[in-house]
Amino acid sequence: MVAMAALGSLLTMTTLSACGSTDTRRTSGWEGRPGPQATHPRKAVAAPAPTRIPDVGDRLHRDIPAGTRQVLAVYGDGKDSPTSTAVLFTKHGSTWNRTRSWPAHNGKKGWTLDHRLGDERSPVGVFTLTAAAGVLDDPGTALPYTQDEGYAAPRDWDESHWHDFDYVIAIDYNRVPGTPPDDAEQPEGEDKGGGIWLHLDHGSGTSACVSLPKEAMEYLLRTLDPERHPVVLMGDRMDLKG
Repeated sequence: MVAMAALGSLLTMTTLSACGSTDTRRTSGWEGRPGPQATHPRKAVAAPAPTRIPDVGDRLHRDIPAGTRQVLAVYGDGKDSPTSTAVLFTKHGSTWNRTRSWPAHNGKKGWTLDHRLGDERSPVGVFTLTAAAGVLDDPGTALPYTQDEGYAAPRDWDESHWHDFDYVIAIDYNRVPGTPPDDAEQPEGEDKGGGIWLHLDHGSGTSACVSLPKEAMEYLLRTLDPERHPVVLMGDRMDLKG
């Protein structure tokens, strides 16, 4: 009987030491050690669609109009970088779905929160997209579109730029929304610059515009819908998060 009691006591002590031990001398418990490999892998669970535009802070999110259902987000690679990535998001209910993305270029010298004429930096912010134009015929856009040979780039420019303005979408920075992209009125004054567009890419940085591949411009022109109040949200990644 004594032997049986001793054995029972020993088993009890062993059990306490291995699971939920109160021994304060133990520096690490079993909870921190990996368990056995699962024999049946779990099914992958898709992440829910975001209710915000990813990697954009509160300040710029507040600038997105309440009725906007299409956002072209341009994520600049750096404050002084001319390269970026453009992502089209479409809102369904309360969630923003990533629709398409493309490589892009912005101002040769990067981005600025205070754009000035000739600084070769693209302005950071949220701007409406309300008018389009180009040398080429309307590809089937719902935006007001002006086809005019006058949009052709000057032929004394480098040949790589000759097709820049085959398609353009005006970025409503320092301009009257809804007017043709080449409208000269600048409500904030000439010093703040203007004439900033989405246009065809030529493989390098721009004066301040955002440039995209031709197929991207065609897709945007056919997809952007005035009834969804499209905007471009653009800047370097750090300022976008600010």
